[in-house]
Amino acid sequence: MRCWPWLAALAAAAGLSAPASAASFDYRLQARKVADGVYALIGKIENFSRENGGNIVNTGFIIGVDGVIVIDTGPSKAYGEQQRAAIAQLTAKPIVQVLLTHSHPDHVLGNQAYPGVPVASLPATAVTLTQSGDALLGNLYRLVGDAMRDTEVRLPNAVAADGALSVAGRKLRLIAARGHSDGDLMVFDEASHTLFAGDLVFFERAPTTPNADLPQWLETLDALDGFEFAVLVPGHGPVLHDHAGIAQTRDYLRWLRDSLQGAARRGLDMPEVLQLPMPERFRTLAVLKTEYERSVTHLYPAYELDTLPTIPRSKPK
Repeated sequence: MRCWPWLAALAAAAGLSAPASAASFDYRLQARKVADGVYALIGKIENFSRENGGNIVNTGFIIGVDGVIVIDTGPSKAYGEQQRAAIAQLTAKPIVQVLLTHSHPDHVLGNQAYPGVPVASLPATAVTLTQSGDALLGNLYRLVGDAMRDTEVRLPNAVAADGALSVAGRKLRLIAARGHSDGDLMVFDEASHTLFAGDLVFFERAPTTPNADLPQWLETLDALDGFEFAVLVPGHGPVLHDHAGIAQTRDYLRWLRDSLQGAARRGLDMPEVLQLPMPERFRTLAVLKTEYERSVTHLYPAYELDTLPTIPRSKPK
């Protein structure tokens, strides 16, 4: 367990009273059946806010023969507890495994709700949470406020690896990738052909890129084109039964890459890049303006640097 005294001060500064239960914020979670024994809890396609409590993420669970597997635990302790309650409404089977798709806080800060349960992630996810969990948690306290009460960072306690995994009588395939983050884990349920793609796939919402490697992400999406599934649960956006989310995410990322590269070659400064017109096909994506501004802020300097002329080193005399 990790707990920092400064969080109490931060909560006080945000106008939160001290004595309260983490369950005081009602996420109104509704488990949606997407395949036999497979459920998703679909978040809002908007920015973090005090009104949504950080519920902008899709999480899920699989009911096996003798237990339940949870995919991502949500943005807060309260979310994790209510996720667990939603599972209990459908089955009395114990939760035997939690799998984390990556390190972003909306996917992992509900880990507290699963004491004594193996919580597995790729090694890169555990490293990021160890190094940056403090900052990620503090940022959500500022953005979300009351819904974050009593939330602490709980690190993964098990390691996930690429390949087959049999748990609770359910055969899964874990797919290790990179692109959206340093460690993106996809979970494929063999029985139902359901793919939990994490944040490698967005649909009807502009992708987030704070830790993105665009070439690797595009390479992963190209590989997914050849993957056969019946249901795809993206990290954000509606559940899919086709490759539309993969295609839309790739289209946006290719445009973002090409737009930033082109702007850098033309010598545009960042304020000019922020004013570039959006293609018509992306204008209906949720939170487009905010995510584009974020992407320009942290990606554009590298593209500018790539355009700088290389100055040959002088030969020693």
